[in-house]
Amino acid sequence: MMMRRLLHISIFIVSLFMMISCEKDSKNGNSDTRDFIVAYEEQSISYGEIVDKKELNVIFSEPAAEAGSIEMRVSEVNARYDVDYNTIPSAKAGILTIPFAKGDRKVNFVFNNLIYPYDRSDKTVQFDIVKVNYSIKEPKIQGYNVMVVSFDTAIGGLLMPAIGGPSQPKQVYVDLGGKAMYPVQRDSWDLAFYADKEFRVKLNGSIYMATSALSSTDIDKVRESDVTSLKTQVQIGTFDPANVAYIDAPIGDLTATAIKEVKLNADDNKVYLVNLGFKPGTSSVAAGSVNVTGDTRGWKKIRILRKDQGYLLQYADLNDSTHKEVYIEKKPAYNFVFFSFDTNNIVNVEPTKQKWDLNFTVFTNTVDQNGDPKGSYGYSDFIVNNRYAGVTAYKVTIPEKDKTMYKSFSLADVDKGALSLDLRTIGGTWRDVANDKKLFTNIFYVIKDSKGNYYKMRVLSFMNEKGERGYPRFEYSLLR
Repeated sequence: MMMRRLLHISIFIVSLFMMISCEKDSKNGNSDTRDFIVAYEEQSISYGEIVDKKELNVIFSEPAAEAGSIEMRVSEVNARYDVDYNTIPSAKAGILTIPFAKGDRKVNFVFNNLIYPYDRSDKTVQFDIVKVNYSIKEPKIQGYNVMVVSFDTAIGGLLMPAIGGPSQPKQVYVDLGGKAMYPVQRDSWDLAFYADKEFRVKLNGSIYMATSALSSTDIDKVRESDVTSLKTQVQIGTFDPANVAYIDAPIGDLTATAIKEVKLNADDNKVYLVNLGFKPGTSSVAAGSVNVTGDTRGWKKIRILRKDQGYLLQYADLNDSTHKEVYIEKKPAYNFVFFSFDTNNIVNVEPTKQKWDLNFTVFTNTVDQNGDPKGSYGYSDFIVNNRYAGVTAYKVTIPEKDKTMYKSFSLADVDKGALSLDLRTIGGTWRDVANDKKLFTNIFYVIKDSKGNYYKMRVLSFMNEKGERGYPRFEYSLLR
């Protein structure tokens, strides 16, 4: 017999928050009133996660005032009941009936996978809530009324990227199609070496790094005394418009990075002074505030050359008379290869280029005051799209008093000409943190992933129940 393993991932609280927000958030296109609402906890489940069995939940908006039952229609593609899978309780004539008791806030049923290793990867089982037997008040079937168990692209869901609270120490990469999240400590890397044909290098803008080219091409001759005055300029947030020269273009254009293209001729590659930015903050802050910058991380001098089909990184502390070298090999499955000065080694950061769409992160952007440019500036609560794998997005503004636009928005409504590669398309345009710590409820986003799928997405919150920032929550749906 194959080994049986229970995979139980409960996000009941998250889904309940979503149901409550759907009832109250009329400005976001929802006019639902408090009622007995029944919905699946998740829209889609990866068949590949179910080695043995999995509990699937249906949640209620309020405790059941009497006993009743939920009827679901079961439909299949390339899957057969009692051959490929079955359920507890059992389905009869294509209908699965789940009883609930008075006082229940949710019910569940068990999906049993009967074939492992999988014999094919094109199976789909769909469960549609078709009837709720409940007499005290007329029940409503809304929210996630369809759930799909499939190897295919996720049809949507609700996610809470764990960026870590007010200091936001984590970057979280999100794969919409796989309904997966990949967190990484944001100060775990310093330089990102482009893995495609061009020879480009990016800074870690999430920790406010900055850099400036020097006139020298000999890293061992540069001393701290040579760059003392320059160190006061190579900073983020000085409100000097000229300091944009020391950061990567926030749009994400690789031809506009602070470190210039690495040339084939070694003599064309200068030494750079590098401000390593800040560690994430550690002290507590008042509710609604953030503490994304802690201790400074210091300075390095670097020089980058080409070697074979990769990069040769030379680096040292400012007063060192010798330097270290490391070869950075390109890995075409990824957008970038990452290096850390803390570990003196290549580190894993991003998933492969096709396995993420959005990154929740701290970000180095530009700022202006009343149209007057003020240079580089750090932003928290930021969302970037995977430009380098072709992920694009655009913002949709819901007209005033329109209460159905988000729900009804479909693939036919997509304006493909509005899609943008700009890393900041979503960015921080969904909230105001300078004044009222306000979430904009009249906007959502259309996202096209690297596989050509279209999604609609909206942020539901960025604070927890205590009013602390760094707890984003968003929902998304595959457009069809």
